[in-house]
Order: sequence, then C-alpha cells, then structure tokens
Amino acid sequence: MPVGLNKEQLQRYLRNIMLPEIGKKGQQKLLESKVLCIGAGGLGSPVIQYLAAAGVGTLGIVDNDVVDMSNLQR
Repeated sequence: MPVGLNKEQLQRYLRNIMLPEIGKKGQQKLLESKVLCIGAGGLGSPVIQYLAAAGVGTLGIVDNDVVDMSNLQR
C-alpha cells in the first residue's frame, strides 16, 4: 500500500513532480516500480543512470560480459 512521498523524496524529485505528465501520483508509481536491465554496456549504462535519477524504486542489472581491451571504449 503506497504511503506517499516523504519530505526528502518531494525535494529530490520536485522537477519530475512539477511536470503535468508525472505529478505526485506518477512519481509514486516510479518509486514503486521495478525494472530489470539486461546489459550494462554502451546503451545499458546510461539507461540505468537515467532510471535511477528518475526515481525507479528497484533496478536489477544483468550483464554477463567480461571487461576486455576490445570493449573498454564502450
């Protein structure tokens, strides 16, 4: 059962909350959501960063790649 946004969350996500498309209700849904990102390479890493910054409540990350000279630029 949603409790609502606390004072710290209101301050942290104020810019998201001010968007009419999101508001308090949408931000609460983001905080309650779960996302699994498959791959943390060139595309996955920024996606994960933006999801975390937006306030997604639970992030799972799966990446079976190994750091190698051939993929350091990614």
